Amino acid sequence: MKNIFTLCLLVLTLGFTSCSDDDDSLPAINTPESYTFERDSQSTVSFSGQTTRILMGEELSSSLKDFTETTDHLLELYRNETAGGGDANPFDDADLNASDKSVKSKVAASNDFFSSNTATSSVIKADFEEWIESQVSEVFPNENTAASPGQPGQIADGSSTRWVNADGLEYDQMVTKGLIGALMTDQTLNNYLSPSVLDEADNIAENNSEITADGKNYTTMEHKWDEAYGYVYGLNADAANPNNDLGADEFINKYIGRVEGDQDFAGIANEIFQAFKLGRSAIVAKNYTVRDIQAEILREKLSEIIAIRAVFYMQQGKMALPDDRNSFTLYGPALHDLSEGYGFIYSLQFTRKPGTNEPYFTNTEVNTLLDQLLGDGENGLWDVEDTTLDDISNIIAGKFNFTVDQAGS
Repeated sequence: MKNIFTLCLLVLTLGFTSCSDDDDSLPAINTPESYTFERDSQSTVSFSGQTTRILMGEELSSSLKDFTETTDHLLELYRNETAGGGDANPFDDADLNASDKSVKSKVAASNDFFSSNTATSSVIKADFEEWIESQVSEVFPNENTAASPGQPGQIADGSSTRWVNADGLEYDQMVTKGLIGALMTDQTLNNYLSPSVLDEADNIAENNSEITADGKNYTTMEHKWDEAYGYVYGLNADAANPNNDLGADEFINKYIGRVEGDQDFAGIANEIFQAFKLGRSAIVAKNYTVRDIQAEILREKLSEIIAIRAVFYMQQGKMALPDDRNSFTLYGPALHDLSEGYGFIYSLQFTRKPGTNEPYFTNTEVNTLLDQLLGDGENGLWDVEDTTLDDISNIIAGKFNFTVDQAGS
């Protein structure tokens, strides 16, 4: 039998519309030009739950910069404990208030990484609550105070104003970039694209017989793959052709676009989209070998997005540090970049090495990197050294197929 991995990569590269390994036991696959799949002339694609959680995350992210906000309200945007339209209606969007979903329930909640690791999951969920609470208790009272080492407050970043804690970290960036990993990436790579979810119970037999879910037009396996797709493309104006407007949300979608815009990585957006599309086509064709190969491609490429941006922000932060390290008013651009980098480093623990059940960086390794980032002095990012940022960048790039120079520019 031919090496189907090589063959399907050729399909992706050349844009062919079918994939076969010349083995009659594996059906040929016809792949549409867009992410459009139908049964009886009706769409089988559905990921409304993912769109809902992205919108909830967006509202939480924007609300973290509203100095009129309270801890209780911000935590409710994260927890949605009155889900379904209870006494409180935390969201501006009535549809979100009516939803029984929440951001917190899917943070560090993948089947592969956290179903048997609830202790770590609980710590991660609590990290976001701590950052939210600290934004209100530490940063909000110092809205009009100039930030400096050990002093939370505001600091200029070009034409923008940022607000940092005593260590120079922006809590809002930690939350937003942390959710890229803890919610979007973890659910995509370690839950919905996992055979443990795709093939759960009778999913294979039902997909083979095209037995649809109760009251739906899709099989359960089709839907699980689409839910992974939804965490990446759930807010695109044309979700069937999402590369036309990358940056539709503040999470992984935005940064696929940013990495695609770097000439060193041009083409990665299409690789991701084609893998999603071919994998879904393989499910329709009942060709689970090709499906699983596409899932592995997605694990590699989406993990790369996070790692590339982590290195990018370490290097951009290094270049933005002022020559005079006592000129605290000039730290704004560097602190902003490094706060974004902190969130992307945090997200590395939710990446997935292809062919394994392991992240590229464990929770322990991530915490070691974050301690290193803040460990050059008692004032965190205010004291960070160029060599530390280079060391962290090299450690991250060393586990991937790119260089610090490629990612850092």
